[in-house]
Amino acid sequence: MNIWEMLAVFVAGISAGTINTIVGSGTLITFPVLLATGLPPVTATVSNALGLIPGSISGAIGYRAELTGQRSRVLRLSVAALIGGFTGAVLLLALPSTAFETIVPILVALALVLVILQPRISKAVQRRRDHDGTPARPDGGPLLFVGLMLASVYGGYFTAAQGIIYLSLMGMLLDDTMQRLNAVKNVLAAIVNSIAALFFLFVADFDWTAVVLIAVGSAIGGQIGAKIGRRLSPTVLRVLIVAVGTVAIVQLLLR
Repeated sequence: MNIWEMLAVFVAGISAGTINTIVGSGTLITFPVLLATGLPPVTATVSNALGLIPGSISGAIGYRAELTGQRSRVLRLSVAALIGGFTGAVLLLALPSTAFETIVPILVALALVLVILQPRISKAVQRRRDHDGTPARPDGGPLLFVGLMLASVYGGYFTAAQGIIYLSLMGMLLDDTMQRLNAVKNVLAAIVNSIAALFFLFVADFDWTAVVLIAVGSAIGGQIGAKIGRRLSPTVLRVLIVAVGTVAIVQLLLR
């Protein structure tokens, strides 16, 4: 990498860390930049996963106040993230690089629909619970566990827009605010990136220059994203999720 390519990767890392903390899809910024520097797709994916770990952790720390009272929920859902993230990392090396190209835009589009409809779905679910007299499960039950585990498989494989999928699933199945769910999302993303990266360290090729540049940049971006994201109203946050997700779908279809 020359100095300009290094600068581009660093700036992409800051941008990815910021947007990942607020919404997700930061990989759609860093991945094309890494490809433009000449890295092969799998090497770029692995380097990106390693580099984004500090950003995910930084974002989770920035949202620590919203994590208060969610310890049990986070611990349970973290198991799903661990299993799914490791499985996705294995699939990245076992399957051809085009394996998820067809289904990913469909997954993201479905997630966006759920984000848009989430307030109505939540009200309908709450009315049914009130009618049946059944309380909401604080951890979302088996359906959320399995859904997040499958989303984490995708996250361990590529990571782009996994945060949007997490938020759509939790928003539909958990009775809580978007900001608190976003805090959980950041923790789950950190776990998936970390478990996938640990696996990659031993079995895959990566570029240390790219890893360090993205790591430093994403850590800075994580703090920026936390400061911005925590100030957004639920409606603005939902609009931002849909906007970023739509751009993600277009970019994924054009790849």
